[in-house]
Amino acid sequence: MKIKDRRLEAIKMIISSKELGSQEEVLRELKREGFQLTQATLSRDLKQLKVAKAASMNGQYVYVLPNETMYRRVRKPLSVAEMMQTPGFQSINFSGNIGVIRTRPGYASSIAYNIDNSNVPEILGTIAGDDTIFIVLKEGVDHEALIQGINDIVDIQS
Repeated sequence: MKIKDRRLEAIKMIISSKELGSQEEVLRELKREGFQLTQATLSRDLKQLKVAKAASMNGQYVYVLPNETMYRRVRKPLSVAEMMQTPGFQSINFSGNIGVIRTRPGYASSIAYNIDNSNVPEILGTIAGDDTIFIVLKEGVDHEALIQGINDIVDIQS
């Protein structure tokens, strides 16, 4: 992963896990995660990510990612380095021929895309939101076999 891509991922994770209202605060958090950059570079990155400011629950204006008005903030966030090392997948559960995969916010679309493009014969299709994927399975599919089948795609850690 290129340095800029890693930095942009770090910015997204920091903004979505902490309430920060100034570029100084963002720069401080990035420095804690090992990123050294100027305010001008941060300003360009924020513009590229389409970051805006919005009123938080306490009335302060904080940075938010686009289309994240109902974003759930993490109470005890992992460090950005820890978050970047963990996959987006969180859990999978079944009810009959429907599976529900829970992901970290923002990961559902890409995971569903990977599942759909892997042509797993037991899966009829997926529908993805921000952090949830519905999987429609063919009738009679063994759930454990399906988990094994998509393990390489989704990186399910038992």
